[in-house]
Amino acid sequence: MSRRSRARRFARRRRHDAVPLLYVPDDRYPGQTLEALARWGYRYRSELAPVLIAAGLALIAAVLHRRHSGAWPVLAVLSAAMAVFLWRFSSRWLDRPAERSYAGSTAAIAGAWLTVATATGPSSAPLPTVWLLGTLAAGLPWWTHRRRRARVRVERTLESWPRVAEETGLAGSRVVSAVVDRWGWRALIHLRGGQTATDALNRLPAIESSLGTRRGAGRIEPDPARADRAYLRVLDRDPHADPIPWPGPIAATITEPVELGVFEDATPVRISLQRRHTLIAGTTGSGKSGVLNVILAALTGCPDVVLWGIDLKNGMELQPWASCLDRLATTPAQATTLLGDAVTLLEDRAGQLTAEGEKTWEPTPDRPALVIVIDEYAELTETAHNALAHADSIARRGRAPAVTLIVGTQRPTQKTMGSGALRGQMAVRVCLRVQERRDVELILDKGMLAAGWNAHTLDAPGKFYISAPGHDTPRRARGYLLDGDDLTAAITRNATTRPAGITAPDPEPEPTAEPDADPEVILWTALLNAGPDGMSTPALMDTTGKGRTWVYARLQQHAAAGRAVQVTRGRWRALDPG
Repeated sequence: MSRRSRARRFARRRRHDAVPLLYVPDDRYPGQTLEALARWGYRYRSELAPVLIAAGLALIAAVLHRRHSGAWPVLAVLSAAMAVFLWRFSSRWLDRPAERSYAGSTAAIAGAWLTVATATGPSSAPLPTVWLLGTLAAGLPWWTHRRRRARVRVERTLESWPRVAEETGLAGSRVVSAVVDRWGWRALIHLRGGQTATDALNRLPAIESSLGTRRGAGRIEPDPARADRAYLRVLDRDPHADPIPWPGPIAATITEPVELGVFEDATPVRISLQRRHTLIAGTTGSGKSGVLNVILAALTGCPDVVLWGIDLKNGMELQPWASCLDRLATTPAQATTLLGDAVTLLEDRAGQLTAEGEKTWEPTPDRPALVIVIDEYAELTETAHNALAHADSIARRGRAPAVTLIVGTQRPTQKTMGSGALRGQMAVRVCLRVQERRDVELILDKGMLAAGWNAHTLDAPGKFYISAPGHDTPRRARGYLLDGDDLTAAITRNATTRPAGITAPDPEPEPTAEPDADPEVILWTALLNAGPDGMSTPALMDTTGKGRTWVYARLQQHAAAGRAVQVTRGRWRALDPG
């Protein structure tokens, strides 16, 4: 085949196998413009709501006028009923009177316009002018409403949550719901499998950075129902920026809860102090005295509570309450005597409970509970060492006989908080601001700092975390402020309503014996002199100088021989004086 033939064949093959060119114009296709408008309308659907509702109202009026113009009386009745409903019965959805008035007024105006437009036509004068002016009048409150704008801002913020989750190491989590309140917003986050609320808590600073909030505005709370969910709360404003005045007592008896302050979601901090030891701790200037004043104001107003006080700083804190306190100790010797009397009272009540077959002492005005308030426990540990054993005994055994402690300290050191049984028996713990992170676990418990109880970040007096039955999640609160005239009025009012004081029973008689007497003789002499109520086993141990095992063995021998009898649990006396 010649070269020319091969060239012609190659040219024909190229023409046959040629790929046609596709021309793509630079102009947008019409659907892209519509899609952009739809996205814009959806993004600003809240702002466009009054205009869209007005347009829909005009369209409905046009259709009804053309097909059912005689139905205007029915529309009038329905419009009036809707307006009355929104005015009177919409508090479940609209919690503010101004919002209910706005909704009712808007429904009344819109219903009246629709009724007239159905009868005469929406284009008849002056209905178009009224439609335009009504849309503007109803739209202005809507466009300027603070809560609506906050809700829209939160919705747009949460639309970016996938990006935030990716940036903060919580990829796979999603927002289930969000609620806007007075101070900010709260969202329920569904975490990816394997993630917990602790993971979200550890990433809280990164979440604040991704959301663009101020430092310290975020809170993470676990969902008690599900381990794979957590609540994210963001505060646009600090609800505890200003002191909160004390509203007055809510408890008329110690069996009712005491209100200490307010959480960040405006719910009150209520705790029961009946048969519960309480610890209030925080650094200097953290507001410990304020919380203590609120507790005293509540308890001194209860007729079934008697209060004793210990203030080893010359009564600086508790002296104003002296008229409401049955006893006040201001020296180490007085503190030791007071706590010793409390132990004696505790043992006497325990004996009465045993004799009556009861398990707990139920407070009444005739048989009141005893609450001992110790201000600055560190002073007690340093100057009244003999009183510490009594305090530990009350902490271990005082709940059932209704003898409880309220302990405050400004120095939560290891020596103060870590020794003895006192700290471990505190069921209610109020932790105000502390200087060091480790102090959080000294006051609350081990592991609380990692769980989000960040008391070292509290930034104002009176702010605190509370750990108590029913309060097991880290929620910031601020205590009520009670000072000045309100404090004086509370003291004056409660001083006249205090119950009769409590007198500790006389101590058990101490049998006398020769210094070199036989312990057997000392024990038998003590049993002879015990009286009808008997003598307690610890007292017998002190008298004989012997241990618990020796004393119990001898008592069992006397009982088996018919010489001694156990009067009540732990109390013995001689049966046959011969």
